[in-house]
Amino acid sequence: MTMEAEAEMLRQDILSKLAYQVGARAERASPRDWFLAATLATRDRIVDRWRTSADEVVAQGHKQVCYLSMEFLIGRLLSDALGNMGLTEPMRLALDGLGVDLEAVFAQEPDAALGNGGLGRLAACFMESMASIGIPATGYGIRYENGLFRQLIQDGRQLEVPEDWLSLGNPWEFERSSLTYDIGFGGTVTQDDGGRMVWHPGEVVRAIAYDTPVVGWRGHWVNTLRLWSARATDPLHLDAFNSGDHIGAQISRVKAEAISRVLYPGDESPAGQELRLRQEYFFASASLQDLIRRHLRLHGDLLTLPEKFSVQLNDTHPAIGVAELMRLLVDVHGMDWDVAWEISRATFSYTNHTLMPEALESWAVPMMERMLPRNMQIIYLINARHLEQARAGGAGDALLSAVSLIDEQHGRRVRMGHLAFVGSHKINGVSALHTALMKTTVFAELDRVCPGRITNKTNGITFRRWLMRANAPLTKLIVDTIGPQVLDDTDRLADLAAYARDAAFQEAFAAQRRTAKEALAKMVRERTGVVLDPAALFDVQIKRIHEYKRQLLNILHTVALYNSMRAQPTGNWVPRAKIFAGKAAPSYHQAKLIIRLANDVAKVINHDPTVRNLLRVAFIPNYNVTAAESIIPAADLSEQISTAGLEASGTGNMKLALNGALTIGTLDGANIEISERVGLENIFIFGLKASEAGPLRRDGYDARAALAASDELRGVLDAIASGVFSPEEPDRYRGLVEGLLAHDNFLVTADFDSYVASQRQVAQRWGRPAEWWRSAVLNTANVGWFSSDRTIREYADEIWDLPVR
Repeated sequence: MTMEAEAEMLRQDILSKLAYQVGARAERASPRDWFLAATLATRDRIVDRWRTSADEVVAQGHKQVCYLSMEFLIGRLLSDALGNMGLTEPMRLALDGLGVDLEAVFAQEPDAALGNGGLGRLAACFMESMASIGIPATGYGIRYENGLFRQLIQDGRQLEVPEDWLSLGNPWEFERSSLTYDIGFGGTVTQDDGGRMVWHPGEVVRAIAYDTPVVGWRGHWVNTLRLWSARATDPLHLDAFNSGDHIGAQISRVKAEAISRVLYPGDESPAGQELRLRQEYFFASASLQDLIRRHLRLHGDLLTLPEKFSVQLNDTHPAIGVAELMRLLVDVHGMDWDVAWEISRATFSYTNHTLMPEALESWAVPMMERMLPRNMQIIYLINARHLEQARAGGAGDALLSAVSLIDEQHGRRVRMGHLAFVGSHKINGVSALHTALMKTTVFAELDRVCPGRITNKTNGITFRRWLMRANAPLTKLIVDTIGPQVLDDTDRLADLAAYARDAAFQEAFAAQRRTAKEALAKMVRERTGVVLDPAALFDVQIKRIHEYKRQLLNILHTVALYNSMRAQPTGNWVPRAKIFAGKAAPSYHQAKLIIRLANDVAKVINHDPTVRNLLRVAFIPNYNVTAAESIIPAADLSEQISTAGLEASGTGNMKLALNGALTIGTLDGANIEISERVGLENIFIFGLKASEAGPLRRDGYDARAALAASDELRGVLDAIASGVFSPEEPDRYRGLVEGLLAHDNFLVTADFDSYVASQRQVAQRWGRPAEWWRSAVLNTANVGWFSSDRTIREYADEIWDLPVR
């Protein structure tokens, strides 16, 4: 079919959807109306392939993957779906004929508020890759009505307001009102006459499924993202409502539906901790009940469950699923404990995402005994058998205490990472360094008593989203240069290396970057009022705000650069735009203070005529997938400056390198593997290594020694502490500086001088354009290995025992 014929069919379908499902007339349709009509017309074309994929699974008995994740940061779906279906240009032509601009239609779609950062975006990339390479999979999560939060910046402060992404409906999802499961909380546990344990929940919440199709590349395969929404089982108490007790009549409904209201509710209070645990159990239980229903319908015998399904736990949030599957197999389906345990462990695998012990979830035993009494009994039994095996293997008391699922040293808490480890047949890290460190840090003792389970699966990203869709000009340049085969085989990117020294190609590469920078400068001006020069070096740090990611180190360099520019106004300075974006958890006060400092520094620098527009600072509010799609193609320098040994992998580093940004970073996470592939001459590495940082953090580090040795650092901290950037409140950051000097847990001061020196190398390289663009081209050429398709193939082969078709 010709593009014109395809466009005409789309045009007629859009008009039909506009009239009969949106209820609008073309001559009076709003941009939102056109978005809905175009989405519904696209969805119809996906549904046919969705059904075909599902039918093949049934007919062929394919093994399937269930990917359990608290987050799926999927972003806007229309552009992604059109691209993967090969319909972008037919849709553009169809809408042109109706006087509608496709880009304006794309802009009407809100970002799905289903995630926070790298964890959720990784899950989204994995879902797209599984569909693209034909692995049958279902992603299971929660349908958050308000997601994390919408970030506003007011007077430099982060403010959190609800993200109402569902307020106008979601045309991509299908409510499965007949597909519901009851989820219990509280109550008591008894034993029936046959010796089986029976849980009598004190409260029951209903999980209702909402399905969204996930279409793969070329549209050959479509998988399912199944999200659970919480509903009360108790009816509205009408008598109480009519008598005036409007709140009491609805309290059970409000409590139930809070489960799927907000992503990561604050857990600094007991009520917040309880809600977080309710969320995790709610979605794990619903997902596993659904898994068992599907398996019994297709295969009949639960003994074959590991042969037909693999369940991947994305971090510790779904770890309660280990106990829940045992409850379902033993209590509900009458299976012998030992048989159930072998089935369960063969079914589960677990991805760890952190090396910080404090970031591994744990829950107070009394709360779990009250909320999930039967699951807690099962955890005790799992732990008893686990410790018996460890003792039989020669473990002494100290080792037994370390590997126990119950932490007895900090108020009796259930270690959810330990539960996931013990209950899985494979545990993977997400970069080579991270996996190696898992064996010597957070899971060192468990690796001793359960050897051979830890494996590495370095993260990846979907190039369809992060190159083809986010950066169409660069994609066109690549295709025009090395051919369209690269769209299907990311290894072909390596062919670009032959053009790295080609002056004409460098010029074209720089030109597409300039176009992206002009677009980003326009967005920054509209959102923040800050004017950026597209000719400047765009120095970008975009990620969740956290002390270990060290946005503070970047801010300190910004101040150092500002001080130097004022001290040497006639110096040969490289114009630079420092661009920050990211959200801080609402209760993470130090991270929120860092956001405020970034904005205060920006305000002073951006209004100081002495730097002659050579330095600009912008903090872009409400960072999300759509914002990233504008920022990443425009970045010249990628800031990946975490404390070595603390960043599990990162995926932003991969996205930025793919688009030709040069990385400045520590040898941490996937930075190591990026440096190995792009070459150390094409990346800026600084700072302590993990082998050096670990002992310093463990044994104590004296930041005042670094201060005494560095006049530049002393000048920066004096300026911040004395109120140069907060003249209306001079002591605003004094506590931050004093805290840094007293307890520099993330070694900001230790790495400061090395970082500043590396930034000088960046400026020198930028001043030699031919060298800079050669390095930029080689970054794009040499990161094909970081495709999430490669990562998923490794999971399928080495963890899921699932052939890739």
